[in-house]
Amino acid sequence: MRAAWYERNGEADEVLVVGERADPVPAGGEVRVRVHVSCVNPSDVKSRMRRPLATPWVIPHSDGAGVIDAVGEGVSGSRIGQRVWLWNGQWQRPCGTAAEMICLPSLQAVELPKDASFDEGACVGIPVLTALQALRLAGEMDGRSVLVIGGGSVVGQYVTQIAVQRGAQVIATAGIPARREHARSAGASSVIDYRTEPVAERVRELTAGRGVDAVIDMDFQSTAKLIGKGVLRPHGRLVSYGSNQTVETAVDFRAMLWDSLTLACFLVYELRPEDRAAVVSGANDLLRRRALVHRTAADFGLAEIAQAHVAVETGLRVGVVLVRP
Repeated sequence: MRAAWYERNGEADEVLVVGERADPVPAGGEVRVRVHVSCVNPSDVKSRMRRPLATPWVIPHSDGAGVIDAVGEGVSGSRIGQRVWLWNGQWQRPCGTAAEMICLPSLQAVELPKDASFDEGACVGIPVLTALQALRLAGEMDGRSVLVIGGGSVVGQYVTQIAVQRGAQVIATAGIPARREHARSAGASSVIDYRTEPVAERVRELTAGRGVDAVIDMDFQSTAKLIGKGVLRPHGRLVSYGSNQTVETAVDFRAMLWDSLTLACFLVYELRPEDRAAVVSGANDLLRRRALVHRTAADFGLAEIAQAHVAVETGLRVGVVLVRP
């Protein structure tokens, strides 16, 4: 099969190789998927750049969609020919979706609703599942207010779309103009330019001094500084799924204690089975109802995978970056 891989950390154009590898064979409990489209996420880029390799080589990317063309022992042959979307393709294993084929546990290949496209399915694994779990932890949305940090990011705009559908008022933060517009198009009622505006002050203004009911955060190192500044109303929740820096971060515990604030963090790769089942079901329901707007920032062939990674690294894209094996 044709695939892309790297054998060391480094810049995309220096370490990514495209060539031929042996066709994978599904083990017991696995399916083999012929990949139609792969999606590049920021975590794929970070892994390539600095996460030590646990294997001699890595085929990157966790998300994708395609058709099952073989099954391992214990998996029903009726799955052959099924259109599927994938999650955790390259999590704790060397073979991701940047290839013509991938073998992975049957549970991680979810049947696509009949009207959903492969491109839509490729968007789901990390971005939509992250959005759904963040909202599960944030609690009831109807009639509540939510601050979405990075509302113009891929995950942030899905959070915004779903929260608005559930009856929430969304305030988003975003930097570059294109991302601010992306957050607005997803349904944010207000968008704060975090580069030029004081976020805490603007949130207080927009909520008549009350603060929001929940914050959904992609960069805890920065967002932690907002605790104690009236961004969250008493008994509010801050849900975080990432941070640009993983160094120790100071938190205003006094503010958290006196306002009875809740901090919840999660890693979308390692959800509990009951949480995984809930968000996978929720994602398929959204796909079935065609309830989400998906925006593609760039579309590359496998030979151009280095360019795809650079498109994600720059942070200037608006929407998902796809690679077609």
